[in-house]
Amino acid sequence: MSGHTENEIVIDADLDLVWQMTNDLAHWTELFTEYASVEIIEQSENRFLFRLTMYPDEQGQVWSWVSERTLDPTNHRVAAHRVETGPFEYMNIAWSYEKVPTATGTGTLMRWVQDFHMKPTAPADDEWMTGNLNKNSPVQMAAIRDKVEMAARAASALTRP
Repeated sequence: MSGHTENEIVIDADLDLVWQMTNDLAHWTELFTEYASVEIIEQSENRFLFRLTMYPDEQGQVWSWVSERTLDPTNHRVAAHRVETGPFEYMNIAWSYEKVPTATGTGTLMRWVQDFHMKPTAPADDEWMTGNLNKNSPVQMAAIRDKVEMAARAASALTRP
């Protein structure tokens, strides 16, 4: 058995702004509510190796891992996977972005697809982790949406005559 989740959200902002903000790893602590720190270990034009550290959980446990993220700006897709897998045998995440109509014009559909499998020694199984990710991903996506839409409104206010 393995775990699989799919979550998406419409962001009322231009695709280029959504792409730029959600791929600016150095500022993920401002975009996500769960990350205490981001350390970029290595980067090239479209590839990042980085360490994420979360805030302590309810039991005081701090989780940290290294991931690799490869951007495809032409197709507005991102492929990511954990290099330090921790409790996962593997964890792969695909991000995609597409323009969609919104009430105010054109927005962006941001989608996350996560495929993973927990190690037999992990404190949780695939079913539990699937539920956890399906609970947490919409929370993080909403936080991102709110911050990107705020940035879009601020940019729009600056360009109005």
